[in-house]
Amino acid sequence: MSTGLVHGSVFFYSNLIGFRMDRQVNALTPRQRAIVEHIRDTGRGLVDDLAAAFGTTPQTIRKDLAALAEARLVERFHGGATLAAGMAYPRYEVREQTAVAQKAAIGVTAAGLIDDNVTIMVNGGSTTAAAADALRDRVGLRVVTDSVHIADRMRRFQGIEVMVPGGAVRASDGAIIGDTAVAFVGQFFADVALIGAAAISETGDLLDFDLREAGVARAIIDNARRVILAADRSKLGGSAPVRIGHLRDVDVFVTDRGADDRLRALCATCGADLVEADTTTMSP
Repeated sequence: MSTGLVHGSVFFYSNLIGFRMDRQVNALTPRQRAIVEHIRDTGRGLVDDLAAAFGTTPQTIRKDLAALAEARLVERFHGGATLAAGMAYPRYEVREQTAVAQKAAIGVTAAGLIDDNVTIMVNGGSTTAAAADALRDRVGLRVVTDSVHIADRMRRFQGIEVMVPGGAVRASDGAIIGDTAVAFVGQFFADVALIGAAAISETGDLLDFDLREAGVARAIIDNARRVILAADRSKLGGSAPVRIGHLRDVDVFVTDRGADDRLRALCATCGADLVEADTTTMSP
């Protein structure tokens, strides 16, 4: 991490958390403030990467993340942290470049669960986009998606028909939102729904940051015979303000390797098959 980032973080930080400038926030060190900026810019921060970037030990970084979590600025997961709910959600371009190997592996694994000659609905997101990319050589697919990014990618794939709803396009990530999009999705009953989530609570709630997007996601879940959730483990234990569904609505949860006993038990209780993608064969 460059020295410039540490010094340059002050302006960003004061704007990002202006309404949270209490004693806890003021007590944070320049390094801790720079960690918040790093997580905002990259989507998440891994302990080992942060330790190398700041020239300190993993133990010190864990203490920094603990302080940031106490100040409600980040949410920790095993091996790192993401921004806390209520902070700015990372831009689509940032999320697309976060956990690239994990998302690619999850995408390939999720795509492998989808047969040729079926109708699928694909919810917008960086992980579902990776799964969409992995469907490029499939045949006979009819794809309904609420993402102009995914539609633009898949329209180039031979043998695949792509349909998108009408509605407003969200500038931040190309998601098509609103009642018109919900009504369009409701006209279909797909063989498979491929969905993502901004966060997954410890009790299995699937969460998002935008109420309008959540309505479309719920319609996709409700209008499919089989639901596949594609999300990397950094989403686990996170929070966001809007509920789009629950792990009980999911038939298969595809995530990256390293699921703990708590996640296995939650999936078993909710009736969702847990599939762990092998990231060792994917390029970072």
